[in-house]
Amino acid sequence: MDMNAGLGGFAAALESSKLWVMNVVPIIAEKATLGVIYDRGLIGMYHDWCEAFSTYPRTYDLIHANGVFSLYKNICKMEDILLEMDRILRPEGAVIFRDNVDVLIKVKRIVAGMRWNTRIVDHEDGPYVSEKILVAVKQYWTVGSNGTAVN
Repeated sequence: MDMNAGLGGFAAALESSKLWVMNVVPIIAEKATLGVIYDRGLIGMYHDWCEAFSTYPRTYDLIHANGVFSLYKNICKMEDILLEMDRILRPEGAVIFRDNVDVLIKVKRIVAGMRWNTRIVDHEDGPYVSEKILVAVKQYWTVGSNGTAVN
């Protein structure tokens, strides 16, 4: 899933007959690009990430979130978006966050409490770019007989 699809470039880069990408254009995006996504032969929809996302009956293996938290800053809580991501991401699924480093540090702190493993890496243009990439993997865990989490 691409949470801020833009023109569908992430899906086009992953084009394969063995996978598909749900391109989501936030309703608060500056430009309504869903028509371009359809013209490229891709699937997609508009959505407000302050609300729940209808996923029945599926979960997602990979979520790409490019600038989602900067886009929704002061509109809804980061925690609410992250909880929705946790709900729709399968155990051992991954998220690629791309945003300002200050935003990603906050995201990293929150998802650590959700038992996700994380790693921040530099932008492809080098370490002096304020935009960074955070890769997170949701862990599979259960509650043991003594009430503690078991990985």
